[in-house]
Amino acid sequence: MGKEIERKFLVTDEAWRALISDEGEAFRQFYLARRDGFSVRLRIVDGAKAFLTMKTGIGLSRGEYEYEIPLTDAAELEAAHIGTVIEKRRFRIPLGDHMIEVDVFSSALAPLVFAEIELEGEEDRFHAPAWFGRELTDDPAYSNLSLALHGLPKES
Repeated sequence: MGKEIERKFLVTDEAWRALISDEGEAFRQFYLARRDGFSVRLRIVDGAKAFLTMKTGIGLSRGEYEYEIPLTDAAELEAAHIGTVIEKRRFRIPLGDHMIEVDVFSSALAPLVFAEIELEGEEDRFHAPAWFGRELTDDPAYSNLSLALHGLPKES
């Protein structure tokens, strides 16, 4: 079983931009199915590769199963999406032994920017940069699935 352990934070300012070394990756992602504690997502990266991902559970530690699929299959499956198609650009910033992924949303979800940090275990510690704001890990309104189905939370 694949396992993903990550924490998510709102980004409070633009200081992270000084730490990037490339133009990031363009993501176009959409959901095909959902029920409590389970979702099926399709993600197209830079218009060149596509990945089918199934996630189980909620919160800090979740099951994750990801498989590359043909780009043509992803394009055909987009017609079956539920909710809104999410468009964002992802930047990666090293932080010690960890990697921060900063997602900058566009279209209906702009100006949302959040950062995720994947951990080795639930007790794994890291020093959060000053530009990390409120933690969103346990806030279901900020899951990508919720953003696709319900849009930006009112307090954004």
